[in-house]
Amino acid sequence: MTINEEQEHIQKALHPTPSAPVKRKSVFPYALLGGVLGSVLTVGAMQLPLLDQHNDNAGTVTTVNDSKDSYNVSKTSNQKNLADMIDQISPAIVGVINMQKADSSNPFAPAQSKEQETGTGSGVIYQADNNASYIVTNNHVVEGATNIKVQLSTGKQYDAELIGTDALTDIAVLKVNNQLNIKPVTFGDSSGIRTGDTVYAIGNPLGLDFANSVTEGIVSAKERTMDVSTSAGTSSVKAIQTDAAINPGNSGGALLNAGGQLIGINSMKISSTEVEGIGFAIPSNDVKTIIEQIVKNGKVIRPYMGLALTSADSIPTQYLNELGIDSNKGVIVAQTDDYAGKVFDEGDLITEVDGEKVASDSELKSYIYQNKKAGDTVKFTIIRDGSTKEVELTLRSTKDQTN
Repeated sequence: MTINEEQEHIQKALHPTPSAPVKRKSVFPYALLGGVLGSVLTVGAMQLPLLDQHNDNAGTVTTVNDSKDSYNVSKTSNQKNLADMIDQISPAIVGVINMQKADSSNPFAPAQSKEQETGTGSGVIYQADNNASYIVTNNHVVEGATNIKVQLSTGKQYDAELIGTDALTDIAVLKVNNQLNIKPVTFGDSSGIRTGDTVYAIGNPLGLDFANSVTEGIVSAKERTMDVSTSAGTSSVKAIQTDAAINPGNSGGALLNAGGQLIGINSMKISSTEVEGIGFAIPSNDVKTIIEQIVKNGKVIRPYMGLALTSADSIPTQYLNELGIDSNKGVIVAQTDDYAGKVFDEGDLITEVDGEKVASDSELKSYIYQNKKAGDTVKFTIIRDGSTKEVELTLRSTKDQTN
């Protein structure tokens, strides 16, 4: 792609033509609802000539000090604790290699070559037993693969089985049928993060030559909602924004909190010469919900509400006031399709679902995905124009989704 073509692509991505599914204009300012709507995403894989792999593993792994007095220790001690934590977590961050059949029409392709590496990304071992290890990565890292390989920090490679994918949330689950003797990463609660929290991104930027690279940053915003293009269509994606450096190849890697817990899967960034330090990770609470369905069904079949939602506590107070909302507890309806628009208005604040209080859109979606199916009717308690109301919505299926 030439420089002019790339600039044109960036401009189109940052200022997309409204797509057919959006039936109503959002009640929120453009910069707020997604500041980065349709942004150019760094997705997946960098294909680089592989150099000799070097194993620089550290020696003894020690436990991270989680003492209540840890804030009083010296800077040197804090650095040591961080190094110990990274040393302990790094083996669970793996390289994911997308293998695809060679183009038989390419006259320069070796006749004996059946598959070739088309790109690499990152993955996180999140569960393991005596027989297998399970890895979460991005869908776009493994999409189109005829074979998938996983490379450990030692440089050793294993064949991986694709359990299932979900293109709309950009999540995939892999299984390696070997006892890898690697401790899985522990999931953290992504709903508990705060803007300004220190975070660490671990992955394989620019390919496996830079495997297990660590970058440090902060949570720039705990929740952003963006419209992104996927192979399954345009999807509204909620993500954690961070300024920790995320580069091609980091996709599918871990975003960790200061305690070494997984709070996000690094997935995308804004790629533009005018932009620095705007990367995004899929929140761990959402990842867990998607993983459970992929492992159970091989895919995600969702009950579909037809609503674009955002947590009230992620909206600045001034905008809540403009909407006539005096509480930051609950879930705001940002957009509706025509069907859901007969029940909901944009700007409605959802406070309860079937009598259960909901404080975030993650809680609401988790409740729907885990307890409901297409065809079920759900009762919502909402606040509209200062008045509390109850409304009912019959869920549809994403299989039947047309917008």
